[in-house]
Amino acid sequence: MSKQYPLLDHIDLPADLRKLAKSDLPQVSDELRQYLIDQISQCGGHFGSGLGTIELTVALHYVFNTPHDRLVWDVGHQAYPHKILTGRKQQLATVKQKNGLAPFPKRTESEYDTFGVGHSSTSIGAALGMSLGSQICGTERDVVAIIGDGAMTAGMAYEALNHGGELDTNMLVVLNENEMSISPNVGALARMLIKIVSGRTYNRMREKSKRIMRRGSWLWKFMSRWEEHTKGMFVPNTLFEELGFHHLGPIDGHNVELLVEKLEVAKEIKGPKLLHIITKKGKGYKPAEADPIKYHAVGQFNPEDGLPPKSKPSKPSYTEVFGQWICDMARMDNQLVGITPAMREGSGLVEFSKLFPKRYFDVGIAEQHAVTLAAGMACENIKPVVAIYSTFLQRAYDQLIHDVAIQNLDVLFAIDRGGVVGPDGATHAGNLDLSFLRCVPNMMIMAPANENECRQMLYTGYRHEGPAAVRYPRGKGPGEAIMPKMSGLPVGQAERIRKGNHDLAILSFGALLDQAATAAEKLDATLVNMRFIKPIDRQMIEQMAIRHSHIITIEDNVIQGGAGSFVNEILQEMGFQIPVMNLGLPDRFQDHGTREELLKEAGLDANSIIQSAQQFLQQKPDPKKVIPLRS
Repeated sequence: MSKQYPLLDHIDLPADLRKLAKSDLPQVSDELRQYLIDQISQCGGHFGSGLGTIELTVALHYVFNTPHDRLVWDVGHQAYPHKILTGRKQQLATVKQKNGLAPFPKRTESEYDTFGVGHSSTSIGAALGMSLGSQICGTERDVVAIIGDGAMTAGMAYEALNHGGELDTNMLVVLNENEMSISPNVGALARMLIKIVSGRTYNRMREKSKRIMRRGSWLWKFMSRWEEHTKGMFVPNTLFEELGFHHLGPIDGHNVELLVEKLEVAKEIKGPKLLHIITKKGKGYKPAEADPIKYHAVGQFNPEDGLPPKSKPSKPSYTEVFGQWICDMARMDNQLVGITPAMREGSGLVEFSKLFPKRYFDVGIAEQHAVTLAAGMACENIKPVVAIYSTFLQRAYDQLIHDVAIQNLDVLFAIDRGGVVGPDGATHAGNLDLSFLRCVPNMMIMAPANENECRQMLYTGYRHEGPAAVRYPRGKGPGEAIMPKMSGLPVGQAERIRKGNHDLAILSFGALLDQAATAAEKLDATLVNMRFIKPIDRQMIEQMAIRHSHIITIEDNVIQGGAGSFVNEILQEMGFQIPVMNLGLPDRFQDHGTREELLKEAGLDANSIIQSAQQFLQQKPDPKKVIPLRS
């Protein structure tokens, strides 16, 4: 038995936790918090959110009979303590690593992970579905959705609340308010929640009652229950009560014994209910409490002072390239505005938000609204730049089509995390965007191969009349020098990088140009940086088909419907009878791992490209057919 974790060492599953006395739970919480700090300091991962939900996680697994009762975590940033208590304690150090624990709840990983997440605001809808499904099957179980006030800024959460409030289910929503998502929360809802918590009359009455009554006495228990029924006398009716939810709280989310009491009360109440708790992101670790944004997700760090290992200065990331560009462009054009759905830090808008606060709009976790807001601004001759992750843009696809593209409005989409993302897994992979964007009329789509090209493409897209998208990957580029002066690229024109023999032409789209260049040198192939997915350079494709016997396309997007498929369509339209091999991401969701590991797994590292090309060149094509071979 470890001296550091005398209780936690004996907890492998929630059933072990439920054998303990309620009075032991504060110590369990302390040990769990320290274990999380020790482990994540070694391997990195999501950190601040989990520290803030330690007591809640312990209380939930103590009160509810998991996994029979369902816990549905929103987003999943805060679910590391849940993983520790549900049989994965020894594997926590493998989180985000290939073949290790997933960074978010994942149904195939554990029966305690009832719903796979990664995107925000799905918990209430999923929990409602589980509750209704159990009723239909005649199974009695409690279902709990755990959602933060940041996630409550998204429309999906209210759609589920609106539906769930009128149904006779035993669903419990735990609203964890910490005034943070990744960045500080924004919007009227956040202000409303703070107003409820800080109401003087309500809180004065609660504190006086605590001083008069002894905790645990029959009077204390009676008044705790009565409080939930009489709270409306002191606090204005909340939105949740109006929607049909019995509203409990707000209470201290770091008092584990109080949490257990209130959760037990909630279990006795029939119908939909909502327990409002107050927590602090990063709780129990001073550096994370002081800077919850920095410690939302971390690499390795020294647990004594919270500092990461010293590293040498490195090349700028694509996100940083975008962040510098938008500040430079805003100085040149006062009509530019920046819009983000709650991803200021991740999208590189911190400096812009400070320099141009009146032209910066964080709409909360509301991707659909972000795009329609941009469309409305464009109608008034404002030039919006929507900074958004590829995977989050999927949520606003209808708005992109209906509100922006159909009306041919001037909106620039700066799409971060395109292609293979890596450690965050399938939920965050941007592997579909070239496919779902290129079929949209009026769209201009560009994919840079290096840092300077990214800057110039952003400028090109900004000056373009109509919707445009620049799609770039996570992380750093090859180290291309960035030209301060911005110059527009010739729209729809590719660039031949290398002239090779007549056997093979390689058409590279986006960030895999370095791997393609290594392969082209080895194979003595012609190499083209296509740059534009739409409008695509038809003339260059025609020239390559005339001068070469084989063509390979390369992209970090799924092959189906992607840039390579577009090349196939054009060659067929032109009547060329030439073999084509499309290299891209597989027709499956890749698990988490490093970007390099996942590219190799997909056959998109330089050595794999060379091997595929050599096999492809050995095949004798049927001269009567176009042969689009798929890797």
